[in-house]
Amino acid sequence: MNINDLFNLSLIDRASKPALLLGKTSLSFGELDVRSSKTAKFLHSLGFSKGDRLGIYLENCLEFVDFYLACLKLGVIIVPINILYRDREISHIINDAQPKAILAKEKLGSVDTILIDELPDAIDSSIPALPNINGDDPAAIIYTSGTTGTSKGAVLSHHNFMANTMNLNTCWKITEDDRLLLGLPLFHVHGLANGMHCAFTAGATTKLLPKFEHQKLPAEFESFHPTLFYGVPTVYVRMLDHPETTAKKMGQSVRLFVSGSAPLPPQVMTDFKEKYGHTILERYGMTETLMNISNPYVGERRPGTVGFPLPGLSAKIVKPDGSLAGTDEEGELYLKGPNVFSKYWNRKEATAAAFDKEGYFKTGDMATISEDGYYTLRGRKSDLIISGGFNIYPREIEEFLLEQDEISEAAVVGVPDKVRGELPVAFVVANGQLDLAALEDKCRKALASFKVPRKFVIKDSLPRTALGKVQKHVLKTELD
Repeated sequence: MNINDLFNLSLIDRASKPALLLGKTSLSFGELDVRSSKTAKFLHSLGFSKGDRLGIYLENCLEFVDFYLACLKLGVIIVPINILYRDREISHIINDAQPKAILAKEKLGSVDTILIDELPDAIDSSIPALPNINGDDPAAIIYTSGTTGTSKGAVLSHHNFMANTMNLNTCWKITEDDRLLLGLPLFHVHGLANGMHCAFTAGATTKLLPKFEHQKLPAEFESFHPTLFYGVPTVYVRMLDHPETTAKKMGQSVRLFVSGSAPLPPQVMTDFKEKYGHTILERYGMTETLMNISNPYVGERRPGTVGFPLPGLSAKIVKPDGSLAGTDEEGELYLKGPNVFSKYWNRKEATAAAFDKEGYFKTGDMATISEDGYYTLRGRKSDLIISGGFNIYPREIEEFLLEQDEISEAAVVGVPDKVRGELPVAFVVANGQLDLAALEDKCRKALASFKVPRKFVIKDSLPRTALGKVQKHVLKTELD
């Protein structure tokens, strides 16, 4: 069985039901199926067959959806590319994945490019019987966000996508009655696997936005009346700018707000509940694992935590000495389950290093588990600052800084120090004037002395990926 089979099941008795809204275009599930079949014929006419790769370098648009669904039918492996990437980053992915062509708005380098403005209106070529696609066959190669350096291509199978889809549809109770307002990019697993896959397989109606524009969201909520809304923390921070009367009105039709792809500051969760009347459901996932841990749909959504492992997922927290961590003990989070990827594309050594002997994936995220089973992320293992023998997790300092009214964004990195090994430095975006002496004094009163940033750098904005993750390796270069 493959992800196409789940999409086909959603067609039963739903061919005429609205599936996708984009601008002034409205397509039913049946119309989407016909369009993707025609697109599959077009790809076949260009010589595409099972196992070939197609890069897609587009913002959210109808062509992205058509070609993605067509690739799944043909067994062609999709390679979505972040639209914020430029020549150096695009070249890395092209050289690594070796796509047969790239779907884009304009020509990209020397690789064959399928231009969306030059697509034929009609396809005359026929297509042979569709290939046999197994659950273990690759569906996509999605490159990691590159928050620490060069990105790697995570190979995600049809089985990975199916397991993720069925899990979320069950745990978040997604049905054909839902209406998903989706502005997350389809080149990322949050928008693709959690958004489009779940909605299409459940028979829900999706309104796809080219991108998030928070000032336009009230109008989108008013016209579409979504029941589901997914965002990243930066989106929810911007949504707090709307007046309370607008916020309450926006929240009337929604039954579930979901946040992921970066840590959600507890204060944002609290402020959002007060303004919108909803407790955001924070979950945890990665490109390599799709979704794996989630706060409950029914039950306590605990601020600062990501909840419990999803059904079929095994998790363990491993201390530096290799032993299992106990309650509230920190260690690296390891995961195993049907939605976890099998390998990095063309990276045998990186793949071998990413898994332990029992087949658990080493996430690189530090975590703890409470007595009643809630998981809390403490930060990236690679972000850990060791100063004078003390472990410093930047997230703890960042969360304190974000509690201050005068700060809107914060990121803490470690810099080399001859005496203590490393020292913490804070990059902050200020709300108006910022008294650094007063801010340092607040830190000294609230944090252990070794955790107090030795320097504060004020910036207009922090470098982020398209999904809102701060690129700390970029910040570190500013201190070299």
